[in-house]
Amino acid sequence: MGNQQVLITKKFEFSASHRYWNEDWSKEKNEEIFGKCTSPYGHGHNYELHVTISGRVDQNTGMIINLSDLKKHVNEIVKSFDHKFLNLDTPYFQNKIPTTENIANVMFELIENQIKDKGDFSLHKIRLYEKKDLYVDVIKETNHE
Repeated sequence: MGNQQVLITKKFEFSASHRYWNEDWSKEKNEEIFGKCTSPYGHGHNYELHVTISGRVDQNTGMIINLSDLKKHVNEIVKSFDHKFLNLDTPYFQNKIPTTENIANVMFELIENQIKDKGDFSLHKIRLYEKKDLYVDVIKETNHE
């Protein structure tokens, strides 16, 4: 007993706004592809981020990771997105459209870099909800050699 991989997930919340716009396209093409999301004022969402950690249960602590540590690491990243106009207030979307997919990919990389080498666990997946009926999963790639 005790040698299984276990997953634990913690939820975080933040609010942010964004605009969909491709600088290489005409106004008409942007509006055709992105519709009302092209407003120069952007639009906002109350995002919900689920962070899933994978690891083995430590026999001394009974945990994969101390959730206080996880919250500290992830909250640093969430703070850099919270109440921001993502296109202008963060460095991540200067040349990338802040779609839910792109936001999730950026957050996955940031969280993975923040927690790597902190213990015998790893980031398995994040799920980013833009709305209750719309979310993106980013799952750690595994090498199948």
